[in-house]
Amino acid sequence: MDSLHFQVADDSHMAVLLPLVRAYHDFEQIVLSPQQRREALWPLLGPDSQFGRIWLIFTSQKVVGYVALCFGYSIELGGRDAFIDELFIIEEARGQGFGRQTLEFVIHQSASLKIAALHLEVARTNDRAKRLYLQAGFAARDRYHLMTFKVASN
Repeated sequence: MDSLHFQVADDSHMAVLLPLVRAYHDFEQIVLSPQQRREALWPLLGPDSQFGRIWLIFTSQKVVGYVALCFGYSIELGGRDAFIDELFIIEEARGQGFGRQTLEFVIHQSASLKIAALHLEVARTNDRAKRLYLQAGFAARDRYHLMTFKVASN
C-alpha cells in the first residue's frame, strides 16, 4: 500500500484544489459556481486559519484528494468541535485504504488542535463511506436530525 502524506493547502494550491473540489461537488450533486467555490475555500487556506484547515492528500506519485476540517464549538460536547466538511479521494485511488489513513490523520490533527469532537455528514445511500466511518469510530447520533437553514447573504 502506498503511504500518504498531507500538506496544509494555502493560496498557492488553489489551482490544484479547485478541480478536486469540483469533482467532489459533482459526485455529491452540490451546485456552486466556480467563484462561489473559490470564495468558500479561501478562508480555510493556510496553517493559521481561524475557520479550519484543508489538507491535500498525496501519494508518492501525485495528489489523490483533499480533506476539509471546519471549526466550531459545542457546549454539549465540552469544547471546540469540528466538521469533516469534505473528504474526497479521486476515483482511481479509492479502495486502497487512503480514506482510512486520511481519517486517522484528521483525528490525530484534531487532537493536536484541541478539538473535543469530530462530526461528519454522509449520504444515507453511501454505504461504502458509512462503513469506513463506522470502522474509524464514528457513530450515528440517531437521537438527532441534522437540520440546516441557509441564511441569505446581502
